[in-house]
Amino acid sequence: MEIIPKSYLSVSHAAAYAVVSYQTAYLKYYYPIEFMAALMTSVIENPTKVSEYIYAARQMGIKILPPDINRGVSGFSVDEGNIRYGLAAIKSIGKPVIEAIVSEREENGLYRGLKDFIERISLKEMLNKRSIENFIKAGALDNLGGTRKQFMMIYIQIVDNVNQEKKFSMSGQMSLFDFVDEDQKKEFEIQLPDVGEYEKETLLAFEKEVLGVYISGHPLDAYEEQWKKSVSATTLDFQLDEETNRTKVHDGAKEIIGGMIVGKTIKHTKTNQMMAFITVEDLLGTVEVVVFPRDYEANRQYLEEDKKVFVKGRVSEEDDRPSKLICEKIIPFHQVKRELWIQFADKNSYLAEEKLLMGMLQDSEGDDTVVIYCKAEKAVKRLPRNWNIGIEPNILSRLTNYYGEERVKVVEKCIENKF
Repeated sequence: MEIIPKSYLSVSHAAAYAVVSYQTAYLKYYYPIEFMAALMTSVIENPTKVSEYIYAARQMGIKILPPDINRGVSGFSVDEGNIRYGLAAIKSIGKPVIEAIVSEREENGLYRGLKDFIERISLKEMLNKRSIENFIKAGALDNLGGTRKQFMMIYIQIVDNVNQEKKFSMSGQMSLFDFVDEDQKKEFEIQLPDVGEYEKETLLAFEKEVLGVYISGHPLDAYEEQWKKSVSATTLDFQLDEETNRTKVHDGAKEIIGGMIVGKTIKHTKTNQMMAFITVEDLLGTVEVVVFPRDYEANRQYLEEDKKVFVKGRVSEEDDRPSKLICEKIIPFHQVKRELWIQFADKNSYLAEEKLLMGMLQDSEGDDTVVIYCKAEKAVKRLPRNWNIGIEPNILSRLTNYYGEERVKVVEKCIENKF
């Protein structure tokens, strides 16, 4: 769809802008998925903005799919009610490569496997090992019949074999495959190793490496409710607004942010004291936090990469640049009080299952309180401290599988009293 039809090119800029505004509003209202895909394509080279739109799309119930050589195109596209990540967003993948992949797919059908993909695109001499590795890490080859871990272990061998066969063909030499039939050829093909898939954290790290954002999830997903309840500002609030050229947070304001430490630089002052500059990432982007010597000593045990922390501090605005946060105190996520509520129909139901419940809780250790709620009596019972648990996916899965999601709830307590 053209945003400004050719017939409008001769009208004034004001009129043209009105047309754009009208059509944008029309798209946004009637075609929200198409509108979101177009927005994401417009900022495809800006991972921070893409992250913002990914989060917004998920809040709208729109699923973000990884790039796919069999279904994707250069930009973000709509795929059966979801948004498919654009191939052009993958690091080190140029426009000619994408055009070759799409045109080959349209002319000769979908790619049937890793070797088929490498053979067909290698003939166009546009695919190198680095590109293939980035396709794998981005998830663009997930639908070729193997896991990312399997593909990472064999792709170099396949590329070498394909290149060797190409050399034989160009020189007119005969290879082993020229002497066997099709069934026998399959016996000599490189087999996928029985290694399963990478851990979730590794998959996410790969996506972040080659796309600049997380696609199949986020390391903070399990903490989203806790994060939303506890922060007073997001990293997006520290970014410059394109219209005002200012940030939403203002100089001197006290704010609480939360996220994962993804970068740290240690500096020494003139008096040889240590301070740090850390980068904190939340579900929307990143912000720089300055930790001066006094606060560095008080919080240094929390200043490690991958630590999930809340930071309270003072905003430092800078001209024409994103604002920073001057650290005053850091609280790790795990120190924020949480309660696990389990509901029973009445007191007798609880007593009948008390022994079973204790058996499910006994292997979990942590600082989170377990609260029993008996609906009929409206009675609340907090288990003693020696029955505190760590609210982790395993224990939650065990309890919800038995009692059902409606009867098991995690309640996040306010963080303000910790600061």
